[in-house]
Amino acid sequence: MMVSLIILAAILAVVALIVAGMKSEIKQEGEDMMKKVYVYLVLFATLMMSIGGSVAAFMAVTDIVAPAPYFQTFEEFKQGNVKTEFSKENVDLQKLSDDEIMARYQTMAAGEKERQISRAKNSLIKSLGWIIIPLPVFLLFQRRLSGKEEL
Repeated sequence: MMVSLIILAAILAVVALIVAGMKSEIKQEGEDMMKKVYVYLVLFATLMMSIGGSVAAFMAVTDIVAPAPYFQTFEEFKQGNVKTEFSKENVDLQKLSDDEIMARYQTMAAGEKERQISRAKNSLIKSLGWIIIPLPVFLLFQRRLSGKEEL
């Protein structure tokens, strides 16, 4: 009887040790899973930031290469300045010849084109930030991931 109690106690102790080991193993697997999820989330977020920055950079480059044309025609410029503005300059505009008004229009259109190019350059610099800043983080986490498991 005493022997059976000792055997029963030994079996219960072994079972308790196995259960405790499984719980710690399950806890360890859960922690590993959370770490993997975190790594994948960081990879996804940084990849999306880099893709968005690349798209914005491409759009900025196209605005630099081919800015949108000035939207106001010469006739609209001529009529708009003569009819709607009642300033001293407006009175002077009425006395100007078409060639002089055309020169002012071209100057204004060229200035608008330069402003668009300047805005596009500013946008390009900001977009490059969206590529350059998250890229090292992406590469770091990708190396961590590839070091632990093969994809």
